[in-house]
Amino acid sequence: MSSPLPASVLDLAPVVPVVVIEDAADAVPLARALVAGGLPAIEVTLRTPAAPAALRAIAGEVPDAVVGAGTVITPEQVREAVDAGARFLVSPGWTDRLLAAMREAGVPFLPGVSTASEVVALLERGVREMKFFPAQAAGGTAYLKSLAGPLPQARFCPTGGIGPDSAPDYLALPNVGCVGGSWMLPADAVAGRDWARIERLARAAAASAAGSAAAPGAGSVSRAGSAQV
Repeated sequence: MSSPLPASVLDLAPVVPVVVIEDAADAVPLARALVAGGLPAIEVTLRTPAAPAALRAIAGEVPDAVVGAGTVITPEQVREAVDAGARFLVSPGWTDRLLAAMREAGVPFLPGVSTASEVVALLERGVREMKFFPAQAAGGTAYLKSLAGPLPQARFCPTGGIGPDSAPDYLALPNVGCVGGSWMLPADAVAGRDWARIERLARAAAASAAGSAAAPGAGSVSRAGSAQV
């Protein structure tokens, strides 16, 4: 039996692996390796034809995982992802049409932003939790830190260019609930189906995030956030 539907994507786990699956047969062992390593929230990107089948397989066979869909850019993809078992949705950007579809889907969601104006526009629409993308290219920790003063009600999941060295810096910010990344999923390990290596890297990522959350002044300690659905 799967865990209860999350109220907030940001409260699932401090690190959300961003997974690109080329072969749906890899979905279940990969997800099991991530869960065993302490990373139960898994974002499967809709970048490959195998993604819907991968979502369905993880949702049906890995009950300890909370699987979601990323790179959601159309209302049609919203419906396809939820029908396949996605329990949260993540987009690299947003439009009013896409936002309406994600609201109607009945699962938590993170629309993507990269500017202060986009953040304000989402706050006007009642959305307080967002993906910050592409995080490093859009200004990184310095940019997010600058948003915390004028827009303290907004919380973020930065994704894009984040690795094991920078993840703790993001998680220490008061307006960051979690980070997304793929550094625990090196291409050669996935291609070689080296699930043991992926589990080790996932465990290291989870331990690093836990250490960051325990640091004095870390913003990710409370994990308090508002539900969007």
